[in-house]
Amino acid sequence: MAQGGLDRVVAGAVAGGVRWVVLREKDLPRAERAALAADLRAILAGVGGALVVAGPDPLGGDAVHLPAAGPYPPPIHTVVGRSCHDENELTRLTTEHYATISPIWQTKTKPGYGPPLGVAGLGSLVRASPVPLLALGGVETPEQVTACVKAGAAGVAVLGAIMRAQDPAEASASLTSAYVEAVTPVLTQTRRGVTQVPTSGLRPTVPTQGSSLIARSGRGRPQPPTATRERR
Repeated sequence: MAQGGLDRVVAGAVAGGVRWVVLREKDLPRAERAALAADLRAILAGVGGALVVAGPDPLGGDAVHLPAAGPYPPPIHTVVGRSCHDENELTRLTTEHYATISPIWQTKTKPGYGPPLGVAGLGSLVRASPVPLLALGGVETPEQVTACVKAGAAGVAVLGAIMRAQDPAEASASLTSAYVEAVTPVLTQTRRGVTQVPTSGLRPTVPTQGSSLIARSGRGRPQPPTATRERR
């Protein structure tokens, strides 16, 4: 549940360094969801950020995040992401620009969701993936962000740590600072010709600064407590 309204939380997250926001709220009427998407795009516009809409309908934009279940092949948009949870799902990727991989740790947002992949599992899937991976699930501390980057993740996706925070800007700044500190040596070494992360399939639409936020206000239908029926 967002503390104080979704637009306020997203504005705080952006102030703290978040540059990608994934809008869920799948159970809202389309008109209301489209209006919410427009509001969030306005917040992100000032920093050159991007709103990615969960589902095949981009709601007037050109960036979508699709579930592991489909559709396949994915629609053609400027940015297309996909939720994945294991190597088998990664092998189905074709023209997607990135994928989230989850859960890395146990998550308060979806109790019982798992089993967690852990940092070792994340690293293994990074090496197997044809596209950049964003680590998702239970990422709540700067130390966890650092561990994900060191395992090869192109970024992290965060929900509860920001959405439940009393100060979303402060929470976001702490996480994004950890990301920048962790990724800077990797980028520096890569530019020197020493590649520390897999480059196969890397595409420029994946953010290189800041973390991403999965935005959900709680106004729609409550999400299921486990991922046994619908995976993000």
